[in-house]
Amino acid sequence: MTRIKRGYIARKRRTKIRLFASSFRGAHSRLTRTITQQKIRTLVSAHRDRNRQKRNFRRLWITRINAVIRDNDNKVSYSYSILVHNLYKGQLLLNRKILAQIAISNKNCLYMISNEIIK
Repeated sequence: MTRIKRGYIARKRRTKIRLFASSFRGAHSRLTRTITQQKIRTLVSAHRDRNRQKRNFRRLWITRINAVIRDNDNKVSYSYSILVHNLYKGQLLLNRKILAQIAISNKNCLYMISNEIIK
């Protein structure tokens, strides 16, 4: 039986995995088996944290809106939940990201929006 030499396919696959893990430290960037394990772990973490990031930003926006709305200096002082309820009742669909940006950059604009939806 003739000898069959292994082709470049396996080496190509390992090189591709090595390029993915080139920035990792220690054996995680040198040994093929640990590179593969670390790659799986990395991709799992990335997938999990994409959803977690969306969740965290939503919480941040809600906190910012609530802080500005509850501020005692303004004419209208109520909670975030009442503001959002009134926005939906008034069919004014502004998302939380935009409301948070308005709250930070221009508080008076947010106060005007809240006064308009109460009327």
